[in-house]
Amino acid sequence: MKIKKASPDNGCGTDTVTDNRIRFPAEFEPHLGTLMIWPERPGSWGRDTEAAEKAFSDVIINILKGEQVFLIVSPGKKEYVTGRLSLSGDTCRLTILEMETDDSWARDTGPTYVTDIGAKKRIAVNWNFNAWGGLYDGLYADWSRDQEVAKSFAAFLGDKVLDAAPFVLEGGSIHTDGEGTLLVTESCLLSPGRNPDMTKEEIEEKLKSCLGVQKVLWLPRGIYNDETNEHVDNVCAFIRPGEVVLAWTDDRDDPQYELSRADLEYLEKVTDAKGRKITVHKLPIPDVPVCCTKEDIDNYIFEPGEDERETGERLAASYVNFYFAGSRVLVPRFGGANGLSDERAVSILGKLLPDREIVPIDARAILLGGGNIHCITQQIPLI
Repeated sequence: MKIKKASPDNGCGTDTVTDNRIRFPAEFEPHLGTLMIWPERPGSWGRDTEAAEKAFSDVIINILKGEQVFLIVSPGKKEYVTGRLSLSGDTCRLTILEMETDDSWARDTGPTYVTDIGAKKRIAVNWNFNAWGGLYDGLYADWSRDQEVAKSFAAFLGDKVLDAAPFVLEGGSIHTDGEGTLLVTESCLLSPGRNPDMTKEEIEEKLKSCLGVQKVLWLPRGIYNDETNEHVDNVCAFIRPGEVVLAWTDDRDDPQYELSRADLEYLEKVTDAKGRKITVHKLPIPDVPVCCTKEDIDNYIFEPGEDERETGERLAASYVNFYFAGSRVLVPRFGGANGLSDERAVSILGKLLPDREIVPIDARAILLGGGNIHCITQQIPLI
């Protein structure tokens, strides 16, 4: 099935929403399904995409056990992808859509869904996407096809679109408790490559207007060496209202220590939109830094203007980049020297989320692309 470009309604003002009541549902609430995009870009997934395809397939098949997956593939790829996924598991809940994209980060290029409480409808917020920094520090030179993903996918589902452009934002840079509180990082939202002509206060008002949230919590930092200017979804996430997990390390010599410490000190001082103190659960990062090998570097094919990696470069590995998929939580596993770290993360999340099945997925190949499980998924809320 091919999806066509769509023209959105303009603005995020309250005049565009029935009864002026919109809500940004939490990821841990029920979903209609999940949006994903098949990995193909050589500068992210390499000339040999086998490892990336395996990781994406594992994520897709595990989500399909509990809900629908809407998977975007390049024109002409549908038969191949259908066949590959059919070998991995039950695909009866899978819908494949043909559409050109620049890369596979559905969290950032897909729509951010809010709900119109009065009309009981989904609304797709379309942010302006500029490859995480545009001409200032963006990660590739041409993102024009990615800019069409949110509007076109919303049109496919028949959902209304509110266009926030020219405001630049990515879905991975925001996280909500579903009760009016939004988590962001200053390092990302105040970066010069996004909305340099807006003040912090103006950005906050824009977020409140577009998402219907009442309070924005500004964490100082994210994960060390995160090329997105430190998206919040890699460092801190709500697991229920009033409770978050925070990426952590006790190693004072690790560059992540001061970043996480600053976030913890901030979270200990603030309250959420309901006036509650935030309960913080520490979720340690891998004990051994995950770095690019020469073999990894040799597999990439970078285009002109695309951000390049180097042998030995530390990747932004974090277990916080998990995804709620129905009764399951899909958690990155890095393997190798981090076997015990992987087990520790699963154990911690299992105790924090006893009503969910914690499913570790070998995600190093996704990390090599620049993100992880949460970055390649975007929830579509159930009305």
